[in-house]
Amino acid sequence: MAAKFEKLAEGNYQLDVQGYACPHPQLYTKKALEKLKPGDTLKLLFDNPSSGESISAMCANDGNEIVEQVRDAGKTLRWTIRKH
Repeated sequence: MAAKFEKLAEGNYQLDVQGYACPHPQLYTKKALEKLKPGDTLKLLFDNPSSGESISAMCANDGNEIVEQVRDAGKTLRWTIRKH
């Protein structure tokens, strides 16, 4: 199992870290955001709810904005983060 980072469109990326436990979702999210330009968005897919708190705190500290938080009928959380 590997984290999957892909470009969906210009300025729009996706990172799938489902199946990973803390602290890996946060670490992979941080690395992915470092590759983006200001204004780009990252769609983050994860299924470890406890990672949400650390990712949210990291975004607040780094000045990035979580513009959407959706939880699927299953366990998957889908967040959209805009890099500032």
